[in-house]
Amino acid sequence: MSPSPFIDRSGWTPAPLDLWEPLLISKEQIDAEIERLAAQPRPSNGRRQSLIVHPRWRELGVGPGLNPGVTVTLEVLKPGEETAPIRHNSTQINFCIRGSGASIINGKRIQYKLHDTWNFPSMATYRHINDSGDVHARLCYSNAALLEKLNVHIVEDNPQESHLHAVEEERPHAAAAGAAPPPQTVKLGDDGAYLMPYEVLINPEPVESRVLHWPWLGLKAELDKLGGLDKNYRGRRLYMMWNPATGRHNGITPNFFATITIRPPGIIDRPHRHTSAAINYYFSGTGYSVVEKKRYDWKAGDLMLSAPGWGIHNHASNDQPVYELTVQDQPLMIYMESLLWQEDLKKPWRVLGTESGFETNRDAALTKSA
Repeated sequence: MSPSPFIDRSGWTPAPLDLWEPLLISKEQIDAEIERLAAQPRPSNGRRQSLIVHPRWRELGVGPGLNPGVTVTLEVLKPGEETAPIRHNSTQINFCIRGSGASIINGKRIQYKLHDTWNFPSMATYRHINDSGDVHARLCYSNAALLEKLNVHIVEDNPQESHLHAVEEERPHAAAAGAAPPPQTVKLGDDGAYLMPYEVLINPEPVESRVLHWPWLGLKAELDKLGGLDKNYRGRRLYMMWNPATGRHNGITPNFFATITIRPPGIIDRPHRHTSAAINYYFSGTGYSVVEKKRYDWKAGDLMLSAPGWGIHNHASNDQPVYELTVQDQPLMIYMESLLWQEDLKKPWRVLGTESGFETNRDAALTKSA
């Protein structure tokens, strides 16, 4: 008998927060670890590094970190050493604490000195070089711990050099479009880096988070129009219930999107995958899903974790229309620059929200079905 998926929380009240206690790592400890790493034989990938972790990280099971969502790494290179290329859907901040060196990030060379700071976008191919005469060391801060807990930290060793697909000209970056930076900020250099004072940090521009309502009757009327799209339509017949407060992150809340899909009889989706995870509730019709080559049959009233992050999946309807609610953590992934999406398994994935996404043939399909 399989374990019950329910936890009875009737009358539940939350327990007090069990805060992690502070942890001090001394300069002496850091210096000793730098020397220990430098004394070792060079690893095959060139990456001499140690995670700096809180003693309680194991309580969370996965994702070693200095706090539950942040991985901090001490990284060391000896003179003349270079690391192998790597990329991942976590983002990073690096801070030089000893010596100097260079990072090659998506072909751009960052020549850094002591106490310089620089960032690494998601899925940027990078390597580090110590072109100085002394050992150098960096602190690296990333959201890898959070992505490991979500089971969607995608890491590729020795990837081929590649650049993200350029954002389309008709959708320019805010800075290129002339969006003014917040008052009191100070521009630093010509690449778009700014300094923000404390007064702005503690007083961000507010965005009202309103209570919104999407009545089913009105939504269904719009959704049913998509039911007429023929089987050659390359997309999913759905509407997302958008909260404008989430902006370009496309959510109903800052964490989640919620869509309702209509599947006419006999529709089989193309397999695809994404690092966001999807939960489906089917409230009309029957069908099946194929997730990582395993078939799951479902019916109206079923609830299913239908797409674990980065799992290849597709859905199909049987002989009657299907309506389903999908809740997915895509907005959070977009904001973290961690949303890898592969719409067609024969073509490369994209980092949605950072590079140009995908297109469908909806206009042609609507014209044909009219």
